[in-house]
Amino acid sequence: MRCPFCAHEDSQVKDSRPTEDNSAIRRRRQCSSCGARFTTFERVQLREVTVVKSGERREPFDRSKLEQSVSLACRKRGVTQERIDQLVSGIQRQVETAGDPEIPSSRIGELVMDGLRQIDSVAYIRFASVYRDFSEAKDFEEFAHTVHEAAKDGGK
Repeated sequence: MRCPFCAHEDSQVKDSRPTEDNSAIRRRRQCSSCGARFTTFERVQLREVTVVKSGERREPFDRSKLEQSVSLACRKRGVTQERIDQLVSGIQRQVETAGDPEIPSSRIGELVMDGLRQIDSVAYIRFASVYRDFSEAKDFEEFAHTVHEAAKDGGK
């Protein structure tokens, strides 16, 4: 494993343990050159999946991009990192086990929205505003109204 501080290619594992949700192995490493310590995570990857973006552009599925989007939507909302990791791991599992080597980015967006809807309504609206490209305040109002109505109907 390459050291993120000095780029030396040799490091030593000092500690290894599973993450809280057992979806990855957390490893503490120490660089044999500069002595810096850093953490890596090892996750199972079931298959290579290509994301088909708008305009038919294709790129490899990137868990870190998905996690960054969900984290941004949940920022300052009191959603724990553990809960974000669970959501991202669940979406990644669905994407990798779907059986198709390609998945439209719109399908991933819908999976994120379904997950965020259950976690936090504000994070759900934040994500939807980017995903659905809200351009005016009334877009927010209309969407927030549908979220509010769905919450009322679900509470009965």
